[in-house]
Amino acid sequence: MGKIAFVFSGQGAQYSGMGASLAKHSPKAKELFELADSIRPGTSVQCFSGTEEELKITGNTQPCLYCVEMAAALALRESGISPHMLAGFSLGEIAALAFSGAVSLADGFSMVTKRGELMQEAASITPGVMVAVLKLTATQVEELCAAYSLVFPVNYNCPGQTVVAGAPEEIEAFKSDVKGAGGRAMPLKVGGGFHSPFMSEAAKAFRSVLDGYEIHEPQIPLYSNYTGKPYEGDMKALLSAQIENPVRWQGIIEAMIKEGADTFIEVGPGKTLCGLIGKISKEVRTFNVEDYESLQATLKGA
Repeated sequence: MGKIAFVFSGQGAQYSGMGASLAKHSPKAKELFELADSIRPGTSVQCFSGTEEELKITGNTQPCLYCVEMAAALALRESGISPHMLAGFSLGEIAALAFSGAVSLADGFSMVTKRGELMQEAASITPGVMVAVLKLTATQVEELCAAYSLVFPVNYNCPGQTVVAGAPEEIEAFKSDVKGAGGRAMPLKVGGGFHSPFMSEAAKAFRSVLDGYEIHEPQIPLYSNYTGKPYEGDMKALLSAQIENPVRWQGIIEAMIKEGADTFIEVGPGKTLCGLIGKISKEVRTFNVEDYESLQATLKGA
């Protein structure tokens, strides 16, 4: 029998109302939102009824998504499903870290809140945008980026999909180059040029923030965005480096499959990661849990 992996969502799939039904039906999820509100008042209100514009602000997006992701994961465990391994996309890695037992739920929430604030601040100082490049190989995207001083490959998502971050003044010309090469460039709903040199100050500041926390060895194998491999060595260095370096999502999923994962459950809003995983391998099953209805469907199917 294969293994179950929980994968925690990244930014871009947030929506008003997320997490509300989980908080209503799952005692553990309800406790999680109450914990978040005790640390950052108004977090649950933002999740349950915040506007699209409010939720798009990185300082709000990251703590809110952490809560919804963690609520979904806790509701699954409460219902009897536990993972053999974990990974999280960008901010989702902090949620995965907390679920692994490496930090408390409260410390994970505090960390991701500060992370969001620092990345929002960096984005306001050095504005950047992100686009997903479709239909081209990662190598082709890297070659196109090399022609620009401020456009970088930042998320290696799956075959035929690589996300880039770039300066607004260069991104339109880059998009034209993508079209000329036979690809497509789709703008992403994020508030900065994440996982690129635009975030170097945020990465440096977050490393100092992490010095205030004690991080233990994960009790469940946890894969690093920065290395694409299970965590080992200086975890604080890996978490801070992740902010200004590419997310190696395809490599992570391939490594998890090699370790026996055949069932992936995306916890958090949307099915973005399910879609990426389906393009990486046709041999695995994917489920998502973002609300009470999808929780029930996953419990029946998984």
